[in-house]
Amino acid sequence: MLVTTAGRTNDEMIEKAKGAAKELGLSYIHREKRTVKGLRERYCEDILVVGKERMELFSSDSDEPFFFHPNSASFRLKRILKGGQDPLVQSTGLAEGMSFLDCTMGMASDSIVASHAVGKKGKVTGIEASMPISFIIKKGLKAWDSGVAEMNEAMERVEVVQAAALEFLKSLEDESYDVVYFDPMFGDPIETSAGINPMRKWAIYHSVDKETIEEAKRVAKQRVVLKEHYNSPLFEELGFQVNRRPSAKFHYGSIDLKE
Repeated sequence: MLVTTAGRTNDEMIEKAKGAAKELGLSYIHREKRTVKGLRERYCEDILVVGKERMELFSSDSDEPFFFHPNSASFRLKRILKGGQDPLVQSTGLAEGMSFLDCTMGMASDSIVASHAVGKKGKVTGIEASMPISFIIKKGLKAWDSGVAEMNEAMERVEVVQAAALEFLKSLEDESYDVVYFDPMFGDPIETSAGINPMRKWAIYHSVDKETIEEAKRVAKQRVVLKEHYNSPLFEELGFQVNRRPSAKFHYGSIDLKE
C-alpha cells in the first residue's frame, strides 16, 4: 500500500499525507497530476489518497474507494433524537455512564449509536483487526461533520483499537466493560450495501467461537450481546437468549451476567 494526496493538493495536504504514511509505516509518493488508476497500474499497489475532507482507499484492482461515513448510524441517531427506540440500545441496556466494547467495529455504526447512548461520562471502544480499516475509521470519526452536534460528539468519543478481538479480550482485566458486543454479520450478503462493499477487500474475518465468548463473559460486567441472523445456530451453540423481533432479518441474543 502507498500513500499520496488528492489531485488538487497543497503543502498542508502533503504534510498530512506524509504523516499518515509515517504513522502506518508506508511509503509516500508525490501525486504529480497522475490519476489514481495510473498510480495503481504503475505500482501495482493499493493507494491511500489523503484529501482535504477525507481519506479514500483504492485497491489495486478496483475504482471504487473505501472511505469513512457514518452509514446507518445517521438515520438511527436521528430517530433516537426524535424520541424513537434503537434495537441495539434496547438489547444491550445501554444508559448514561456505561462502558461498551464493540468487538466487530466495521464502519463503527453501532459504536456511534452506543457512544450517544452512554454519553460523555460513558466509554465506547471499537476493535478492528484490519490496519487500513481501523486507520480510516479512526481518522474519519474525528473528522466527519454530520451537521448534527450530538452525532459529531458521539463519533469523537469512540476509541478505536486495531487488534484481533480475542487477543484484545485476553489482554483485559475481569469486568472491564459493562457490555461486550459482537456483530459478525459483515461477511454475509444480508449486510451488503454500497457503503460496506468497498471495505470487504481489506476485512479480516474471525468467527465468534466458544473461547471468544468465554473471554467476553469474563470481561463483561453486565451483558454479552450477539447480533446474528434470525435462524443462526450460534445463539444456541454459544448460550445466548434470543430477543426475537417479528419480520426482522436479524435478532439480538444476550447472556446476562448479573441475574
